[in-house]
Amino acid sequence: MIADLRRALPLLRLRPGGFALSVLFGSLGLGSAIALSAVAAWLIARASQMPPVLSLTVAAVAVRTFGVSRPVLRYLERLASHQVALEGMAALRVQLYRIISRGKVSALAGVRRGDLQARVSTDVEQLANVVVLTLLPAAVAAVVGIGVVVFLAFLSPLIALIVALCQIAAGLIGPYLTMRAARISEIERRQSEVELGADALSALTDATELQVSGRLGEVLQRIEGHEAALTRASDRAALPAALGFGFDTLALGIAVIGAILVGISEVATGALTEVELAVVVLTPLAAFEGISLLGPAAVQLVRSAAAASRILALLDTAAGEPVTAPLGDDVDPTPGARPPATREGAHLRLTGASLAWPDHPIIARDIDLDMPEGAAIAVVGPSGVGKTTLLATLAGYIPVADGELSLDSRPAERERLAETVAVTAEDAHIFHASLLENLRVGNGQLTPADARELLERAGLGPWLASLPEGLETMMGSDGHTVSGGERRRILLARALGSGAPILLMDETAEHLDGETADRLIADLLASARSAGRSVVLVTHRLSALAGADEVIMLGRAGSDARILDRGSHEHLLDTNEHYRWLLAQEQEQA
Repeated sequence: MIADLRRALPLLRLRPGGFALSVLFGSLGLGSAIALSAVAAWLIARASQMPPVLSLTVAAVAVRTFGVSRPVLRYLERLASHQVALEGMAALRVQLYRIISRGKVSALAGVRRGDLQARVSTDVEQLANVVVLTLLPAAVAAVVGIGVVVFLAFLSPLIALIVALCQIAAGLIGPYLTMRAARISEIERRQSEVELGADALSALTDATELQVSGRLGEVLQRIEGHEAALTRASDRAALPAALGFGFDTLALGIAVIGAILVGISEVATGALTEVELAVVVLTPLAAFEGISLLGPAAVQLVRSAAAASRILALLDTAAGEPVTAPLGDDVDPTPGARPPATREGAHLRLTGASLAWPDHPIIARDIDLDMPEGAAIAVVGPSGVGKTTLLATLAGYIPVADGELSLDSRPAERERLAETVAVTAEDAHIFHASLLENLRVGNGQLTPADARELLERAGLGPWLASLPEGLETMMGSDGHTVSGGERRRILLARALGSGAPILLMDETAEHLDGETADRLIADLLASARSAGRSVVLVTHRLSALAGADEVIMLGRAGSDARILDRGSHEHLLDTNEHYRWLLAQEQEQA
């Protein structure tokens, strides 16, 4: 795991200057605490000898100075270190999202949703925490430890040697025992956390369905079982961790007792004064404050290494090869800093294609689809004939099982498709953020004026005008504060604002009443056409397809799905009896 951590650290793109500044502030802060202890010890011991008061003035001022500077320096160290860590976290997330978006989406199909969410959120945070909770404490402990030993060496080389040996022992053996305990806990804890996250997410997002099916209690019981497993893992790791912390205390005690014994003998021989004895005895008490942070630092090292292994596994899977270096200098961690590329137009063509998810049987064969610039194509058919698989293939999410996918008369590459195609899935997410920020998911540089125009084109102008807070209105989690029709139109506005010349829309009007669904489909086709976009619309609705240039009917022909018929809406009404029957059934149910 440590090797994975070394490979993952460059992905954080840490600023050496920023980290060095945080080490400086941290060392000065801890040094102030030690200096405060040493000067206070000198002041108390010297004052007991009843010297002239003026001889104590400098020490008294120094005590105040060190006492005031300690929290200030600690605060500055927190600012500097967290700035470095947060910048690294942002840079890593940008790279993670870019590699996933450009990589083999099919390779991630087997990753559970809760596990994937944990890797791009919690694991990224754990990896960035290695800066604040491991590297920084280790560097500060080393710098301050050396400084303390050098200071004590001027007073008593033997005491300095004792303190140095105790610090080295406490800095190595204690963290080793703690790290061993953390490894035991991490191995058992991680799997339980993954399962807990997946089941908790399922219980939150699918509570209604689970309640209806009677399975909600089963999921809640599994969650309780995962929590119990986490508790057991922590309990099993408690003994080695306690031994590690106990060894730190033992080393501190040995250092102090050794300083007392050696100091007394040196006072007897005149090598030390009584005041200096107080200093060399009390200074180690504060000096071990930095060493005490190495135990938690070792725990964080294990957690960060485990997080690095999981992140790299995700990146390597998505990229199809080991990721050994960060992306180029074009990576900007500022949200919305780079809008999606906008092309004037694109010609997408699928020829003689067989459609299938990787490692699964072929769903559909002999699929031909030609999308010149500005074309509007509707794909209809029963469930299970490969309509969504067709969209995933056109978007480059999955490779063509057989045949050819070309973009502008050249083989379509995943990165080019990512810049050309915008996909709106049936379950596309509405985030718990403002309406404007939800639209910016498709284009980070969208202005409020652009957003209003997009909402007008999506048929939401009057609705937007009725909102007291306008574009700053908060959308509930997954859009639960808006109606189904409004949610679909928000997703339509997001797609229109993406800048992509080709839009792939999956069941845009699903779960809406017939009138609302037809109006939404008609608005979608009209909006896309007015913007010069090409559209592939997967739908079960036929009533509103008069605006489509071509309607493709997918259906079963033997064991595989194929194109049963194609043509304009009017042509199919004239020539295809099954199409007429489907439309009649739809209108009758309305």
